[in-house]
Amino acid sequence: MTPVSTGAGELDRPLTVVPPGERGATSIADRVVAKIASQAAREAVGTLPPDADRPSASVTVHHDVVHVRVHVELDYPCDIGDRCRSVRRRVVERVGELVGMQVPEVVVQVEGLHLSGAPGAGKRRTR
Repeated sequence: MTPVSTGAGELDRPLTVVPPGERGATSIADRVVAKIASQAAREAVGTLPPDADRPSASVTVHHDVVHVRVHVELDYPCDIGDRCRSVRRRVVERVGELVGMQVPEVVVQVEGLHLSGAPGAGKRRTR
């Protein structure tokens, strides 16, 4: 028969304190970082035309450094450069906050422009 522990005396032995650097590591899957980057891009882009695809992202992670490529579709006319800067800034901010990784590079690739407020609105223009 196996003896049942009552817990008495188990805390009498000294606890071993393991230094933080030796406790192990938390790893975050690349796809999780990519989802965070995609969501950050969605937040930065704001309201999209009804026929636009949601922003998506792909990442390359090496240790605690992430390189991000974001694919977006934008309404047009707009300040494309300003919108891309906004996406970059938000992706760097959110990835840093949520996973604690450095983001030295965010490439924003505009996949399509959607005409808005003009005759024939709703038409999509791609490269």
